[in-house]
Amino acid sequence: MSEKLLVSACLAGFPCRYDGKTKPVKEIVELVESGKAIPFCPEVEGGLPTPRIPSEQLKDRVINEEGIDVTDNYNLGAKKALEVCQNNNISKAILKAKSPSCGVGKVYDGTFSGTLIEGDGVTTTLLKDNNIKVINEEDYLREIPQ
Repeated sequence: MSEKLLVSACLAGFPCRYDGKTKPVKEIVELVESGKAIPFCPEVEGGLPTPRIPSEQLKDRVINEEGIDVTDNYNLGAKKALEVCQNNNISKAILKAKSPSCGVGKVYDGTFSGTLIEGDGVTTTLLKDNNIKVINEEDYLREIPQ
């Protein structure tokens, strides 16, 4: 049996995004429904409400659109995501592209102008630092045999 994956809850159909919506990906929903993946939202698990004020990374901090520093919430959510991975022997995660928590390779630049820069989200960084492979939903869909 293949090992379980950690997936962003919004990709699995849970309405936990900052705007209170979801971004379901059929193939990821099916992974959760079949017991092959565990859905997780680091922002919610870090204590932020849904919906919530949009946030972006600004250097080593996470700041919401009103200028409030929410870095501690993001760090707490990332630590909880790592605990889920460690407790379930998970070595791979599929996380939401461009998110300040879950972004892989590109995140918004902190200006709230829609500008993407090279970088990883807070949770992605912590998981990678602990030898967990992290990809986004676009990468995952490219991996699936057609």
